[in-house]
Amino acid sequence: MRDLVAGLTYLGKGQRWVAGNRRQWGFGLLPGLITLVGYAAAVVCLALYADDAVAWATPFAGGWASPWAGLFRGALTVLLFGGGLLLAVISFTAVTLLVGQPFYEELSARVDRSVGGEAPESGLPLWRELWISARESLAVLVRAAAWGVLFFALGFVPFVGQTVVPAIGICFSGFFLAEELTAVALQRRGVPLRERLRLLRSRKLLTLGFGVPLALLFLVPVVAVFVMPGAVAGATLLVRDLMGEGPVETEPEAAGDSALS
Repeated sequence: MRDLVAGLTYLGKGQRWVAGNRRQWGFGLLPGLITLVGYAAAVVCLALYADDAVAWATPFAGGWASPWAGLFRGALTVLLFGGGLLLAVISFTAVTLLVGQPFYEELSARVDRSVGGEAPESGLPLWRELWISARESLAVLVRAAAWGVLFFALGFVPFVGQTVVPAIGICFSGFFLAEELTAVALQRRGVPLRERLRLLRSRKLLTLGFGVPLALLFLVPVVAVFVMPGAVAGATLLVRDLMGEGPVETEPEAAGDSALS
C-alpha cells in the first residue's frame, strides 16, 4: 500500500516541478497540441467514413434480408469506431513522446539535476534515439492494442463487462502508460525495453499508483496535453526510486525557470 501512495505522490511532485518551471511546461505543451490536432482529424474522419468502410469490407452482406444486413454492419461500425478510439487513447502518449523526444529528454535531465543527481546520457545521436524509441514504442503499442481489443470484446459480457473488465482495463492502461513515460528517463540510462518492463513489474503497486490516475486523466486528450510535461517529470522521479539513485525531493531553487537551451 505504501508503494501505491508513493506512485501517486510522484505524479503530484512532477506537476509541482513543472509549475515551478513554467517556460519548460509551456514548451512541453507543443508536442501534445500537435498530436492532439492530428488525432482529432483522424477521429473525425473515422466518424464520417466508418460506415462506408464497413460496407466496402462486407460486400457479401449486401444481399441479406432486412434487417440483418443493417444490424450486422451497424455492429461492425460500432466496433470499428470504438476500437479506433481505444487505440487513440492507448497510443496518444507514445506518439506525443516521440514527437517531443528532444524536449522531454532535456526536461527529464533537468529533473535529475534538480534533485542533486547526475543526468545520465545515452551518448547516442538523436536519429538513433528516435529510432529506438519508435521501435520500442511500437512493440509496446502492439501488445497493448492486442489486449485492448480483448478487453473491448469482453465488455459485451453481461455484468462482468460493465464492472470487472473496465477496472482491469484501467489498471492495464495505467501500467503501459507508466512504461511509456518512464522510458524517457530509462532510455537515457541505457535500459532496454525488456529490462524496463521487469523493473516496473517488480514494483507493481508503485507503477499502478503512478499510472492509473494518469490513465483516468488521459481519457480526455485535452487534459493529457496539459498534464504531459508534469507526467514526464514525475516519471523521472519514479525512475530514480526504481534505480535506487537517492533522494527524490525536488529543490525549487535548483530547478529554475529558464528556457531550454
